[in-house]
Amino acid sequence: MTDRVDTPPEDPIEGHMDNAPHPIETDFEIGQDNANPFGLEIHNPVFPISALAVVGFVLITLVFQAQATEFFGWLRPYLTSTFDWFFLSAANIFVLFCLMLLVTPLGGVRLGGEDAKPDYSYMGWFAMLFAAGMGIGLMFFGVSEPMSHFGSSLGGVTMEGGMRTDWAPLGGAGGDVIEARNLAMAATIFHWALHPWAIYAVLALALAFFTYNRGLPLTLRSAFYPILGERIWGWWGHTIDIIAVFATLFGLATSLGFGTEQALAGLNHLFGWGTGSIAKVVLIAVITGLALISVLRGLDGGVKILSEINIILAGLLLLFIIVLGPTAEIFDTTIAGGAAYIKDIIPLSMPFGREDTNFSQGWTGFYWAWWISWSPFVGMFIARVSRGRTVREFIFCVLVIPTFVCVLWMGAFGGTAIAQVIADVAAPVKDVALELKLFVMLEQMPFATITSMLGILLVLVFFVTSSDSGSLVIDTITAGGKTNAPAAQRVFWCTFEGVVAATLLLVGGSEALTALQAMAVSTGFPFTVVLLILCVSLFIGLRQSLVEQRANKAQAASAS
Repeated sequence: MTDRVDTPPEDPIEGHMDNAPHPIETDFEIGQDNANPFGLEIHNPVFPISALAVVGFVLITLVFQAQATEFFGWLRPYLTSTFDWFFLSAANIFVLFCLMLLVTPLGGVRLGGEDAKPDYSYMGWFAMLFAAGMGIGLMFFGVSEPMSHFGSSLGGVTMEGGMRTDWAPLGGAGGDVIEARNLAMAATIFHWALHPWAIYAVLALALAFFTYNRGLPLTLRSAFYPILGERIWGWWGHTIDIIAVFATLFGLATSLGFGTEQALAGLNHLFGWGTGSIAKVVLIAVITGLALISVLRGLDGGVKILSEINIILAGLLLLFIIVLGPTAEIFDTTIAGGAAYIKDIIPLSMPFGREDTNFSQGWTGFYWAWWISWSPFVGMFIARVSRGRTVREFIFCVLVIPTFVCVLWMGAFGGTAIAQVIADVAAPVKDVALELKLFVMLEQMPFATITSMLGILLVLVFFVTSSDSGSLVIDTITAGGKTNAPAAQRVFWCTFEGVVAATLLLVGGSEALTALQAMAVSTGFPFTVVLLILCVSLFIGLRQSLVEQRANKAQAASAS
């Protein structure tokens, strides 16, 4: 292998105009690669620092379990209560930035150049971005979150002894159970619609633009070239990529932890398999093994196929709920909840002067940090499959369409559960643990065993797609933007994603989900700063590209 220098041989921005060929395999000189007997292609210092830090985290957490449990229990509430205003403000900025791109001439810039063609059909493209973006989360929270808000001071009603008490202040439910339902849906949709997808869209668009239009490596540092210039090849760039690795890894571990808890709860509910530590480790090991197979098959042979299978299965389950569930109530809940979301989106988004601190800190603050920690993973994955789309098309498909799908999903699953409670205040779904609510809700419908197994299968396949997609992304970052790094490196990252998730679940004990959430928030916080700066860099790059595009057209017109 040839030695590399610290900077590329020529200015990568000036050297690539918008009509450049597909540049994703561009091998820019970042740091220095070292060959070794195992055939690894180690990008110094991102790979060794990231790998050693992850291994060290696992070892220290397992050795000092009591202290780690106490630390995780303190970390999440501290960050969300202290910086909830920061997370809420940043997410609002991301939404406004995306909407600006949607309606301004910048939306006409095409990813890959004016003549670029999409690499994937709409179906394949949407399946991959949606499965990577929110699959496990929608399965876990589709029933549990609407029910939680419905039974809280925000959602409108707390059921005690068959009596409804403590009606919500937001929007003034005022004793009206339907208004309480609508507020619960508005709060849920708020967490799964425009704001999280805007977070993903900003990062994905930046990576796609600077890779396909400017020929830079597919890694986070590339998106900061307009601001940092040649410094992206040094420690500024190394630091950005290392933060991205940590954010991705712990964001994924959180999602994998949620998936493990829900799948085990479902299997235990149906077959009595148990939910102890051994069961968690075994399930994570099995799923990680399946993810390894998918990783080794690559993007088209593994991730794409599994993502499309997931979309089909999820569509079948959604159709079953709508057709055989309380259909009229589902559509009423979906429409009314969507309308309530539009009406209340501003008060829900306000970062200051809030009285419902439990909602803004316990829910929204955590969610935004979680989405942000996931954004390097989802953003890079979406970028890899989005060549050939215009910025406007990209924003619309990544931001608007998933919002409508999430509204329908939450209306169907959450609306069905809420309808069961409205019809019977003693409905079983009301008081069970969060990870069981989906299965208990399905139990009240026909073919409960079949649909519950389908739900478990969906969680597991979403688990696999998240793990293998995340492994490909982390490997790309730590290999300096190379998309064809040796398989051994992908195996390493896929394995350690499972190890980190298992470690946090084991150490967390009865508060396992708190430990997972704490790590997602802790890595999401510094990466929020990175994303805010990235918006500025992306705007500069798109504006330059638009000027070049217009100049090319004017030159062509004058020549003719």
